[in-house]
Amino acid sequence: MEGKATPPERSSLELFTAAFEQQGCGGAIEAIRPREFSRLTGNPHSANIASRLTHDTVERVRYRILQHFNTSPEEYTVIFTSGSTAALKLVAECFQWTHTEPGGASQFCYLTDNHTSVVGIRGLSALAGALTIPVNHSEIYEVKHSLNKNIAVCKEENCHTPHLFCYPAQSNFSGTKYPLTWISDIKSRKLYPFSKVSGKWYVLVDAASLVSTSPLDLSIHQADFIPISFYKIFGFPTGLGALLVNNKSGHMLKKRYFGGGTAASYLSGEDFYVPKQLLSDRFEDGTISFLDIIAVNHGFDALDKFTGGMQNIMLHTFSLARYTYIILSGMRHANGTPVARIYSDNEFETPDAQGPIINLNLLDEEGGIVGFAKVDKLANLYNIHLRTGCFCNTGGCQQHLGISNEDVKKNLKAGHVCGDSLDLIDGRPTGSVRISFGYMSTFDDAQKFLKFILGCFVKQPVCFDKDTLSKLERCGTMTECDESQAEHLTDEKTTKISSEIAVAQNSARIEIPLSQNCSDNQLELVENRETSKLINSGESITLTNIYLYPIKSCAAVEVKKWPIGKHGLLYDRTWMIVNQNAVCLSQKQEPRLCLIHPHIDLEEGIMTISAEGMDPIDVPLEGEDRKEFSPQFCQTRVCGDRVKGLDCGESVAKWISTFLGRQSFLIRQSSSFHRASKKQHTQVQDQALTESPSLSLVNEAQYLLINMASVLHIKEQLLQRDRTSVSNSPEGLATEELIYRFRANLVISALRPYEEDDWAEIDIDGVSFQILGLCNRCQMICINQLNGKRSNEPLQTLHLSRNRKMTFGAYLFHQLPANIADCATLTVGSQVYVRREKITSTPPAGQ
Repeated sequence: MEGKATPPERSSLELFTAAFEQQGCGGAIEAIRPREFSRLTGNPHSANIASRLTHDTVERVRYRILQHFNTSPEEYTVIFTSGSTAALKLVAECFQWTHTEPGGASQFCYLTDNHTSVVGIRGLSALAGALTIPVNHSEIYEVKHSLNKNIAVCKEENCHTPHLFCYPAQSNFSGTKYPLTWISDIKSRKLYPFSKVSGKWYVLVDAASLVSTSPLDLSIHQADFIPISFYKIFGFPTGLGALLVNNKSGHMLKKRYFGGGTAASYLSGEDFYVPKQLLSDRFEDGTISFLDIIAVNHGFDALDKFTGGMQNIMLHTFSLARYTYIILSGMRHANGTPVARIYSDNEFETPDAQGPIINLNLLDEEGGIVGFAKVDKLANLYNIHLRTGCFCNTGGCQQHLGISNEDVKKNLKAGHVCGDSLDLIDGRPTGSVRISFGYMSTFDDAQKFLKFILGCFVKQPVCFDKDTLSKLERCGTMTECDESQAEHLTDEKTTKISSEIAVAQNSARIEIPLSQNCSDNQLELVENRETSKLINSGESITLTNIYLYPIKSCAAVEVKKWPIGKHGLLYDRTWMIVNQNAVCLSQKQEPRLCLIHPHIDLEEGIMTISAEGMDPIDVPLEGEDRKEFSPQFCQTRVCGDRVKGLDCGESVAKWISTFLGRQSFLIRQSSSFHRASKKQHTQVQDQALTESPSLSLVNEAQYLLINMASVLHIKEQLLQRDRTSVSNSPEGLATEELIYRFRANLVISALRPYEEDDWAEIDIDGVSFQILGLCNRCQMICINQLNGKRSNEPLQTLHLSRNRKMTFGAYLFHQLPANIADCATLTVGSQVYVRREKITSTPPAGQ
């Protein structure tokens, strides 16, 4: 921090930092001016002026939270947690499960359409002896009209057995809003399966998804436990949630562990502990995150100022979701097949039944699923941020996608785990795409998403069914979209929001130039035209280019002849640049890495690094005698592998930091660290291998190979799109620049585009290479390697020209017999000998 002045508007955190710097790294803070105490915060467990002010402010925030949900401290208590998951875990750990009551064991019943964090309660409830009962929402609906049959009679000995039912107020998978009337109906045992169970039912309503865009009135719907997350409401703070506890049910939570601030009195040498009287004091272990809690108050202020309240937010976001749903559900390919399969329990008729969430999978013209990973990659090009997968809701995913329990287990054996990009197995989806609207979303956002769908996944001409057109026409006049909501329009701001959306809906036209899609004729046009002119017309295949990338994600070094090392090309991706947190940087986060040019001098044993405007700097190729850099986990696409490296020193770190404008370090992979390849070819039987394949700092494999014929095919597709496009953008059309973008090690000249897709093994200069799979491409190929600028190409063209596939190039690893392991080299112009066999694709390179 600079300067001596302390302006009044400085935050508490800034004042604290300034005082801390004045006093050094230790000692009491004494230099705070008296007028600044009003802004200084302190541990609320202390009794000094700043701490008491902080305590009172936190209590004010608790009241503000309860006020937001139309309740009071007399009815509910706010217990701050690190998030909604921590709130759920607190209930799981502290709920008074029983298994010794005369009436039988407790039951933990939950809706299958629940977040993972809710389902996970069963791990602790089962340990405590409770029975686990998962139910589908249809089971509750089906018996709702026969409420008076077979209701269990509560006898004196079993009517106090506690049971817990958990369900989401709004599904985080589909946006379905489940009835809040269930709370009272379940507590009074009017609904199955609760009506057949003797005992007392408590209800936990997971409101994290609902309250982000909808009001929740706890004076009417008095659930026992309500976990919430503040970042889902405001976007900040990200590490704070709360458990709202009905005071009448607080006795059902009993802690065993006690932390700082929770004890009224205890003894360290004797089993004596008395908790504090207030429920919140008992359950908030240690120092609460008081700065984040204070920020919540500002969040509510901003929310009310900009939106006028949750009712307005609900109407605004629902209108956007309904409009998008109508367009998507009625959108058709030219052959009449639907563009999207939407997973919903209703038709977005009212915000009382549906939240602003649309869950879908896109379909091609033949009705096949377009994998969610492909959709996500292309959306990144348009700065559209989607959520893909199963969204930590396996039950909802299974229900809507028709995935059986056996399917889940088979998918796991096939290599699919939660959160990965394995989107299709045997043509069936493992997850889906979710779009969610918040209070800051606009109609332009909805339009941008729809244009993205049309531009990337629909061949012209697009069409809509008559029902969709009719709905849109009625929406535009506000007669259908908002008629049912008219009684809820409580003020002028709400009316204005809905009216603006209606006007936009009535006047908007989604127009995509034909150039956004390649027709079948255009695809056939280039089959043997430009390609056949530019490549060798003979039958032989040759190695035309060799590239290595000494520093991961930096510029390529082209060579004519180069030795092979144990990890691949000698010194290929042996170094990486990391940030101040030792996290590996790639061009996805820092595109200017491509402007850093390394050069290897094998004779001198140095690597020279250069960049425009910088003096070159030398780094020794071998640095084992340097101080060892502690092992770090690379958190980019080095696949989570632990990479042990060596710090290359302060001089080169300063050089890189100056060029990038951010603190950075150069790390060299330790030669003693073995990083095993994750991909193994099933047909590798050669016992002459010196050792199992070992990787440098690459993402997937030792080598990446591309075919010049395939590059020229993409080039022609780009030219075709450019000729018919409204905007003429020639960037990326040069063959050499396209080669740079694909960042291959080996470039070969085959006759036909993509024939490398069917190869199983190749031989170059006496070295045999097994092909592991195809390289699934990501947005990194959209970075111009000559200037670091981003664009949408060639990823979008690759997707359209390859029948929705996004693969380009093949992964290889070498097999070095012991007699040539130390002297093998590759030379440009060498013959390439091929054994063909169909192979499969693998995750993206992004190297």
